[in-house]
Amino acid sequence: MRIDKWLWCVRIYKTRSLAAEACDLGKVTRDNVTMKPSKEVSVGDIITINLNPLKKTVKVKEILKNRVGAKDVATYMEDLTPQSEYDKIQMMHDMMFEKRDSHIGRPTKKDRRNIEKFKNAENDSIY
Repeated sequence: MRIDKWLWCVRIYKTRSLAAEACDLGKVTRDNVTMKPSKEVSVGDIITINLNPLKKTVKVKEILKNRVGAKDVATYMEDLTPQSEYDKIQMMHDMMFEKRDSHIGRPTKKDRRNIEKFKNAENDSIY
């Protein structure tokens, strides 16, 4: 089975054309070698997919014929991505998310200015 079709079937990419485009851009590798969309995938292959900022590593457990439901994906692939990658995503989400109390209404103009000032100061300190 082609790698672009397999990535689509196991729901890593929403469409097959997105999977093919990722392969063309060098975001899909096997043994540190980029894969073209037409490359064949076989059982036991370990594939690394760069889903900025997450680097997902999966092992092919089984080849399939059609796209499967989300519940059945674990039958066809094993997720080998280290927990540190998921922790990095969670940390980025926590940093970018601002908690507001519920039932206090929309932010005022002054609140929005303060939020923007805070975001800009935070972005300047990162670089």
